[in-house]
Amino acid sequence: MAGPISVERVWAELGEIVDPEIPVVSLVELGVIREVDVREDRVRVALRPTFAGCPALHVMRAQIGERLRALGAAEVEVEIVLDPPWSTDDIAPEARPKLAAFGLAPAPSPVIVLEEILTAPRACPRCGSVDTVLRNDFGPTPCRMIHYCRACLQPFEAMKPV
Repeated sequence: MAGPISVERVWAELGEIVDPEIPVVSLVELGVIREVDVREDRVRVALRPTFAGCPALHVMRAQIGERLRALGAAEVEVEIVLDPPWSTDDIAPEARPKLAAFGLAPAPSPVIVLEEILTAPRACPRCGSVDTVLRNDFGPTPCRMIHYCRACLQPFEAMKPV
């Protein structure tokens, strides 16, 4: 261990853990880490999933525990927090271009009127065109939906605004 465990060191370590489903952003950039509490060699992390039934939740918990134990924590508690719920507004600004480069259109921010945002065209992460249409409210995971670009004729995934 390179020194005592501090809140800052824990946040820095969490900032290195990539999301299991979107490996271009960290858990911190995605905004799923709500809070960190350090008391001596015990660490509690409040994890706020994008959806309560997120299939990658167990992977995130395991990665957090492994990394923080390697940092010197004797005990790691990863508490799942559903209130307040995660929102696409929690995505860090620097993560939005990374999501687009990955081929995943980030949700608009801030989320104002959900129905209006759901039906509004999304910019295609491949060509940038807004001549797009929502094809399916349900994507490969609960937090994504499928759009189609009329300009480059390619489907793409977009994050659901919540």
